[in-house]
Amino acid sequence: MYSLLLAIIYIAFISLGLPDSLIGSAWPIMHADLHVPVSYAGMITMTIAAGTIVSSLFSDKLTRKLGAGMVTALSVLTTAIALFGFSISHSFLALILWAIPYGLGAGAVDAALNNYVALHYASRHMNWLHCFWGVGAALSPYIMSYYLTNGQGWNTGYQTIGLLQIGLTVILFISLPLWKQKKLPEIHKKMETKALSFKEILQLKGIPAILIAFFCYSAIEQTAGLWASSFLVQSKNITPEVAASFASFFFLGITFGRFVCGFIADYFGDKQLIRLGSAIAFIGVLFLLFPTNASNLALAGLVIIGVGCAPIYPAIIHSTPANFGKEHSQAVIGIQMAAAYIGTTFMPPLFGFIATKISIGLYPIFLALFIVIMIVSTERLNSIIQKKEIQTEGKL
Repeated sequence: MYSLLLAIIYIAFISLGLPDSLIGSAWPIMHADLHVPVSYAGMITMTIAAGTIVSSLFSDKLTRKLGAGMVTALSVLTTAIALFGFSISHSFLALILWAIPYGLGAGAVDAALNNYVALHYASRHMNWLHCFWGVGAALSPYIMSYYLTNGQGWNTGYQTIGLLQIGLTVILFISLPLWKQKKLPEIHKKMETKALSFKEILQLKGIPAILIAFFCYSAIEQTAGLWASSFLVQSKNITPEVAASFASFFFLGITFGRFVCGFIADYFGDKQLIRLGSAIAFIGVLFLLFPTNASNLALAGLVIIGVGCAPIYPAIIHSTPANFGKEHSQAVIGIQMAAAYIGTTFMPPLFGFIATKISIGLYPIFLALFIVIMIVSTERLNSIIQKKEIQTEGKL
């Protein structure tokens, strides 16, 4: 039963990644069909992001009431319905409306699944599961590309991904008894306590530090990925074709890094993985700072940043029950996800503004700044947790 449920969760993480890269891969065709400017894609992604933030903040109450399995199943169903909504949409306004359930479903399932894995499975599985998310995110552009090149349109691509989500929904509903069997007695007892309010969550020791760290990580990952090609072309005189391939290598670096980290995660532990990943990412940024003629170093640096990013997100999530208590982990992970989505949504456009008004050459400086803030925040959290452990031991 343990292995069967774990296999289902792995499939669920692939499913989480499938919708995430659809807009980007289909929008060049979508905006022309809908007769709207290219820039309107931002309105859709912002609407989705708003939904994910809201559902993440309410994930604790939902999970306590319905259970992680039911929240996951209902969230995937909601996302599937939204994807079908996209597939039958013929106006931009319709896409905006369908983007609301799209985001609500994505945020709830992300928080519920991550907390469930953090509570019940080893750190290696958290890394491998997020590696599988990368597989899903990489697969969907190929699926969309298949339908676009065969003249069947972006609507069919969305419909196919929606069907895959429906199939997963059926599996999740069938598997609900497995989720209940996996619940540990002590966790079940603690989960019976009332859900924390937003104010109460913020009052937990170490919360501001971890929220800043998670915000910074998401800003690093999304800004690095979105602006990589432009930086390589404009600042390093690299051809657009080569720049585009290495921009994708950044995400492949994250996926490959998480696969490798799965083998070493239980040995190093979450705290050391975060430190290791942060150090590697910073080294990668230093490679980007070399002069223009050192183009190979810039390309290598981008991949190194991706590898460095790999363990940070899974390790922060997996360490949440240990840092803040199993009874608070769902609430904390929910608010961490909200902080992550805010970083993902607003920091890449901020750098775009900086690049336009000043210089895109500030790309490595921007990334380095957020890496440093992230390191300071995680070390601040480690100090708080260590003091708390010493105080607890002193009372025993």
